[in-house]
Amino acid sequence: MVGIVIVSHSKNLAESIVEYTGLMAGDAHVAAAGGTDDGTFGTSFQKIYNAIESVDSPEGVLVLMDMGSAVMTTEMVLEAYGSDKVEMVDCPIVEGAVVATINAQAGMSRADIIEALQEVGQTPKF
Repeated sequence: MVGIVIVSHSKNLAESIVEYTGLMAGDAHVAAAGGTDDGTFGTSFQKIYNAIESVDSPEGVLVLMDMGSAVMTTEMVLEAYGSDKVEMVDCPIVEGAVVATINAQAGMSRADIIEALQEVGQTPKF
């Protein structure tokens, strides 16, 4: 199963997204990497690295980020992690997390989940 990592500047936000996705895809392998190492607002190289490592599988890992330094820090982590099976995805973080975890739990491939995530931001809300 493809693993999913949620990276946010906020520990609470990342953990809440993981909790929310668990309501719909309780068996998905998803990890939160929010906030800095000391619990403040920001991003942590080590938290992101550890989250990827915790959900890594032969099918790979997709990382969804909120913005700014979450993206930059994740890029540095991916370079250090050194796996072509770990990819960042540009999509709305909450909606994307739901789609990604449901599809991962259903057994979709990493490429197919990425394709599905490309359309997440296109869905009208009303």
